[in-house]
Amino acid sequence: AGTKWNFMPVRPGLVGGHCIGVYTYYLIHKAEEAGHYPELIRASRRINDGMSAHVSGEMVKLMALKGLAIVGSRILVLGLAFKEDCPDLRNTRVVEVVRDLRRFHAEVDVHDPWVDASEAQHEYGVTLCSTPEIGQYDAILIAVAHREFRELGPAGLRAWLKPNGVIYDLKYALPMGEAEARL
Repeated sequence: AGTKWNFMPVRPGLVGGHCIGVYTYYLIHKAEEAGHYPELIRASRRINDGMSAHVSGEMVKLMALKGLAIVGSRILVLGLAFKEDCPDLRNTRVVEVVRDLRRFHAEVDVHDPWVDASEAQHEYGVTLCSTPEIGQYDAILIAVAHREFRELGPAGLRAWLKPNGVIYDLKYALPMGEAEARL
């Protein structure tokens, strides 16, 4: 399908924002009022609502499989906005992943050049890291594929990692084989 004109690739991920995450509940409500039971939409919502926990669990498994301890580790989360190249934080699911990783006692830095730092702090209590430290992270989670992250490429991103660090690429920002895991 990707060879066709005007094709938009869609992949699994964290579904946030002000429309899909909200409007589907309205659609379910209206369908049920009309006597229909939208089973597929309900199942989709359950999957989307569980993606944050799935992503954080996969990150923990990836680190464990590579011999990296999660407790006390440093993880860099790239992106907080709900979509690429956009400063909008409404209903972002990335914040849930950050909270989950912190519950595992990891030190998590969040870097997003598009998002206003005061808004991130006010809305979610997340302090943005303006300049990630070179060679200091055990893992990187590419949560939002902002242009700046794609342009850094694998070598640029790996510069932030410790020698045995891993990258989990949720958004296919890197070429195939350049991250230890993809969603």
